[in-house]
Amino acid sequence: MKSIRFERDGKVGNIVLANPPYNRLDLRFAQCLREAVQEASESDIRVLVVRAEGPHFSLGGEVREWPDKDLNWFRTFVAEVNASYRAIEALRVPTVAVVQGLTFGGGFELALSCDFVVAAADAIFRCVEVTTAMLPIAGGLQRLAERVGRGRASRFAMLGEPVSGRLAGELGIATHVAEAGELERVAGELVTRLADGPTLSYAATRTLLKTWSSGGVAGADVAMLDVCMGLYNTEDAKRGFANTAEAFDRDQEPGDLVFYGR
Repeated sequence: MKSIRFERDGKVGNIVLANPPYNRLDLRFAQCLREAVQEASESDIRVLVVRAEGPHFSLGGEVREWPDKDLNWFRTFVAEVNASYRAIEALRVPTVAVVQGLTFGGGFELALSCDFVVAAADAIFRCVEVTTAMLPIAGGLQRLAERVGRGRASRFAMLGEPVSGRLAGELGIATHVAEAGELERVAGELVTRLADGPTLSYAATRTLLKTWSSGGVAGADVAMLDVCMGLYNTEDAKRGFANTAEAFDRDQEPGDLVFYGR
């Protein structure tokens, strides 16, 4: 039985961590996640959600499977997990992690691989790697620093302090925070908005932000026109321009549109 599966609901794809209650990163994890991401990439979904069954998003690596494994095995295992996370970042649609309960270690890093993190206010994020004399090695440390700054990333990684969903929202780890019983509603509203949005514009936004992450403002400036100018001739942009022009004729603000993703 797969520990991760891909499901589709119209324009929305879901990668579901299906090994509750803790959804640990076991030996099957990287392969199952890679296969699920591949299914997502081959579909015409317009937004991808990463969610988990059970009370917790993920407690990270299944360390009970690691004893007696040598360094080369561990390096390959971690490289495969990294590859599956980077595959999520390489998609051309916006990605949303929906986080409840405990989100530790590699689970935290998985959430950080998504564009949006919708967290329950009482969720707990934690870099637990320091408790095993390690550090986040699935890309989480640098992605955490990108969201909260070097100082806070040092604090959370070196001291292993827990971060509540509410604090995660205040710091910018989570983009949306849901009160008790509201997680599915808050996530659903965001996902619907993204699924009805200008998908090609979202793809260009993700590309430009990734360019900024690796090359700073100067690097993003160099790539910006090449990344974005193709949007001008898309059906969505033409409808958007027309909608705005009509609103200006009425001296009104442009209203929201449902875009077609083309």
